[in-house]
Amino acid sequence: MKGNKKRSPWAWIPTLYFAQGLPYVAVMTISVIMYKRLGMSNTDIAIYTGWLGLPWVIKPFWSPFVDLIKTKRWWTLTMQWIVAFALAGIAFTIPTEFYVQFTLAIFMLMGFASATHDIAADGFYMLALDEHEQSFYVGIRSTFYRVATVVGQGLLVVLAGLIEMNSGLEPLEMQLMVDPDMPATVAALPAGSADNAKTGAPAFFSAMNGEKISVVAPETIDGIAFTEYAAALRDSVKAHNTLHGFIAAEQEKANADKAEAKQWSAFRLWLKETFGDDRQAAAPANANVAVMAVGLTERPDEDMALIVNFAEGDQSIKLVSDERLVFTPDNWDKQAYLFFTVDPKIKEPVSATFRATSGNIPMAWSVVFIVLSVFFFIVVIYHNWALPRPDSDRPSAEASARNISLGFIDAFKTFFTKFPVGQTVAAVVFMLLYRFPEAQLTKIIQPFLLDPIDKGGLGLTTGEVGLVYGTIGIIGLTIGGIIGGMVAAKGGLKKWLMPMAWSMSLTCLTFVYLSMFQDHSLLTVNICVFIEQFGYGFGFTAYMLYLIYYSEGKYKTSHYAICTGLMALSMMTGMIAGWIQETIGYSHFFIWTMICCVFTIGVAMIVKVDPSFGKKQIEKE
Repeated sequence: MKGNKKRSPWAWIPTLYFAQGLPYVAVMTISVIMYKRLGMSNTDIAIYTGWLGLPWVIKPFWSPFVDLIKTKRWWTLTMQWIVAFALAGIAFTIPTEFYVQFTLAIFMLMGFASATHDIAADGFYMLALDEHEQSFYVGIRSTFYRVATVVGQGLLVVLAGLIEMNSGLEPLEMQLMVDPDMPATVAALPAGSADNAKTGAPAFFSAMNGEKISVVAPETIDGIAFTEYAAALRDSVKAHNTLHGFIAAEQEKANADKAEAKQWSAFRLWLKETFGDDRQAAAPANANVAVMAVGLTERPDEDMALIVNFAEGDQSIKLVSDERLVFTPDNWDKQAYLFFTVDPKIKEPVSATFRATSGNIPMAWSVVFIVLSVFFFIVVIYHNWALPRPDSDRPSAEASARNISLGFIDAFKTFFTKFPVGQTVAAVVFMLLYRFPEAQLTKIIQPFLLDPIDKGGLGLTTGEVGLVYGTIGIIGLTIGGIIGGMVAAKGGLKKWLMPMAWSMSLTCLTFVYLSMFQDHSLLTVNICVFIEQFGYGFGFTAYMLYLIYYSEGKYKTSHYAICTGLMALSMMTGMIAGWIQETIGYSHFFIWTMICCVFTIGVAMIVKVDPSFGKKQIEKE
């Protein structure tokens, strides 16, 4: 059957499954971080990238074509060519004006190519290896798939972060000091321009750096309550920055309000007022406020936009205006304003440093996708030589439209009739809801790590997120999965299903802690992410074993494809995560995900599993 197989499996299995993992990570994870760094809202990120999971949901619908038309080798190589060109397309469209539309379209195309590659590569693996080799190399393929996620979520994100930090102007550190012993001070819009700060080359400056203000604010100013004055001052900062193009004008707001159904508007308002963590208020009661200015010393190059991001700071001094400003050749000679609120409970002098960085974010992410594209061009050329040509890998002689249709119908029919109705319904509900909390959590974790402290996040840099979530997190995920497989091999799936469901649920408490206390120590964040990902890896073992359990019997390959399609569909529920988070805030959102763990525990209780399954399957593979 495999007389033409000339290559050692070591020559192609590691690279094949490394290449299989990267496109999925690029579409579902790297895209989230990229859009966040490019200024997209959490709501839009969750909705748009949630739809990008559609190809993995519906891939069972075209899997018969991969089975019956051409060879698995041909499909594998062709999809790798498409992915290589798609990655190049993303790289070259990121700097364009319509990057959102272009990149989303290409990400969707790449998603379909990647989902098809999954079908073909898994089928090729079974054709090119005998049963003994399949068992021996199953751990190798899983390891290199996970290595791809480490590289995608870790090293590539770190690369983008390094380029961001080293491609812009010299960072500006702005210090604001608060002294509770000072007499009451009143903030006002700064006056002046950048003319008095010429340096001969573009650089950021703030004439008010190191300003000292009081915790105390006067009760009234010219007969106006200070809270009203502070609110008006914040509106003036917003209006100034919008007028001069430092932030995008809210031109879409009226249309968005009309488009959103009235009942949803009322429901969201109720959610926000009842459960929301409002960090956008002009100022807390009796709290003082401050306004600082930042400007450029020289005109930047033509057609150049400097995207300035403000990070770090202190819990007691919060930046509540836009933390992302854009300086261009049209507004460089104006100063942008920043609006801060001061915690009225401050008892000792404190200071906060806000770091303004202006790395070339579009260029950074273009480089990342160019690197990915070049890698895939090299991989597909290598696989054209390295992939064996097993005799059994040939197109069906009966690949007629009628045979494809009959096989397709029979596969779906038997999927829903192989067990009693009640057991089938419980199985489908399990596949759809077991990962319901995780589907939402994964869409918000990285924005939470990236958002500044004053917005409820942890204020990590792009490179730190790559290190924390893409390396430490994946290590925890891998170890959890390995231990999960080991214990399931001893006791079987039925014995470990509930403990694994609890593991997947309870470890989410780490993000409740991080969001409530905003402990942004890298050590603490690494520990919490490791615990959460370990718990998820351990708990996810039960889910994957159940999919294998349900797929046993006739049409095993097709039934497993349907199961993974339902799994992908379950992850699309993450589209609502951004809307919920922006409505109720990070800390309350993570509490909401803990409430959603009721679904994980509940569906784990209703499914039926053969007590001997798991142990037998693990030993076989």
